[in-house]
Amino acid sequence: MLRSMFEKVSCQTLDDTKEFVPQTGLVKSLVAGRTIAAASAVTPQESCEFGSPKYFMLCGLGGILACGTTHTFVVPLDLVKCRIQVDPAKYKNIFHGFKVTLAEEGARGLARGWAPTFYGYSAQGLCKFGLYEVFKVLYAGMLGEEAAYVYRTWLYLGASATAEFFADIALSPMEAAKVKIQTTPGFANTLREAWPRIMREEGMHGFYKSLVPLWLRQIPYTMMKFACFEKTVELLYRYVVPKPRSDCSKPEQLVVTFAAGYIAGVFCAIVSHPADTVVSKLNQVKGVTALEAAKALGWGGLWKGLTPRIVMIGTLTALQWFIYDAFKVATLMPRPPPPEMPESLKKKLQAKGEL
Repeated sequence: MLRSMFEKVSCQTLDDTKEFVPQTGLVKSLVAGRTIAAASAVTPQESCEFGSPKYFMLCGLGGILACGTTHTFVVPLDLVKCRIQVDPAKYKNIFHGFKVTLAEEGARGLARGWAPTFYGYSAQGLCKFGLYEVFKVLYAGMLGEEAAYVYRTWLYLGASATAEFFADIALSPMEAAKVKIQTTPGFANTLREAWPRIMREEGMHGFYKSLVPLWLRQIPYTMMKFACFEKTVELLYRYVVPKPRSDCSKPEQLVVTFAAGYIAGVFCAIVSHPADTVVSKLNQVKGVTALEAAKALGWGGLWKGLTPRIVMIGTLTALQWFIYDAFKVATLMPRPPPPEMPESLKKKLQAKGEL
């Protein structure tokens, strides 16, 4: 499946029996209005061709670095957030949550769950960013140049939703172990202890029982994360940045990336928070469904821990986009500019008097 997908999105033959010969002509990139000469697609300043298998592999590696490191960095905040969600009587707010955790477990206790966080979100980042780029190019090719520009927000939403569907399957087992370690006293202190116990007591179901609410949390989150980021970058360059992107230095472009990432992160946290609370409750309590957990929490309970999550997700999202884009800069990957209206569409609109 992935083999045929790469053939479609990269416009290359992967027949192992034949020597690769670059295609001539023009290959349309995802960015409407921009074309790439396939015979000389890799410029001296770029390490790979846009839309090639190497490009997608590097995107996946950038996703591992972006998600694995940032989620591990904010484990203390995530731990307190989860405890507020599942036991608001004991952990009243973010500051009280830190105070209680430090008093009972010391500073070491704030790092509980770091291992499943690192491995789980590294796997998720590989799929989230890598497959997003794959599906974005694939869907753009299916739509055609003009439709890909006109409906680009829907393109971002569809590509990110598809990518996150697979990313959550990779994340779910580690997420289950993380929440058990962080919210169930005495269950386990490490990943090596948590995994065998979950398997012994609940079987494979224990690793995937929260997959559906995880999808409900992560898919809207990721759709907002990518679509809001892409549109915010476009708007920042159009209305805020005082010069065209092509005239901005790489550091200046990364500042725009960070700002757009933080704005997107705030919206992500709000959209996905109720489902996040249900996921935490499901992994803490055995034998309950997502609907039962939601009813038990109540409307107010679903929004417990929102403030620390906004801080956490806003920072996370900004750092992830910054690391991801910085990785592209460091590895000399192609970084297409924000979409521009195709010339063919401009001529059509001008003929109709709409432009």
